[in-house]
Amino acid sequence: MRKRYGYIRVSAKEQNPERQYVALQEQGIGKKDIFLDKISGKDFERPAYKKLLKKLKKNDVVVVKSIDRLGRNYGEILEQWRKLTKEIGADIQVIDMPLLNTDMFHEDLTGVFISDLVLQILAYVAETERTFIKQRQAEGIAIAKAKGVHFGNRKRDLPEEFDKYRKLWMERKITCRKAADELGMSYSTFYRRCQDKKDEI
Repeated sequence: MRKRYGYIRVSAKEQNPERQYVALQEQGIGKKDIFLDKISGKDFERPAYKKLLKKLKKNDVVVVKSIDRLGRNYGEILEQWRKLTKEIGADIQVIDMPLLNTDMFHEDLTGVFISDLVLQILAYVAETERTFIKQRQAEGIAIAKAKGVHFGNRKRDLPEEFDKYRKLWMERKITCRKAADELGMSYSTFYRRCQDKKDEI
């Protein structure tokens, strides 16, 4: 018998998964058949997704609210798409984009072909847009540099008597905090600039 499973992925930056749960349950998927992964930071280990893959059989259906639940970028999404539809032989249903559903015409290959084509187009558009954005950023930086704009945090000029108070501090004739106060600098800034000077020697 054909089984339907739901998959939810939320990152640490996202809110709780309730919205995805509701969307999947509206598709008739019970809570026991919904797999949830909460990803934090750089860690992209997905234990629930791996359990789902082990349970999946040919002709089963994986339901996700949006296509980006399958991966962090289109490279990962395409890889998981291939694994699910080609290796396992399962179908994918994307609630937010029905055109991607591979089970639209399950009797033949039409549904899989259409959804594969749509996904490839989406991946191409996303990658092209990223390339254009990087190109525009590079062009903007080049133009700004040509106009004399400097990027990055520019260090403020040191107070006139910095070397004098640095020397006094190095000779332990004055405390670091006192030297910073006399120069009108914060303690951390004075200490850091002293270290910078030391590294320059």
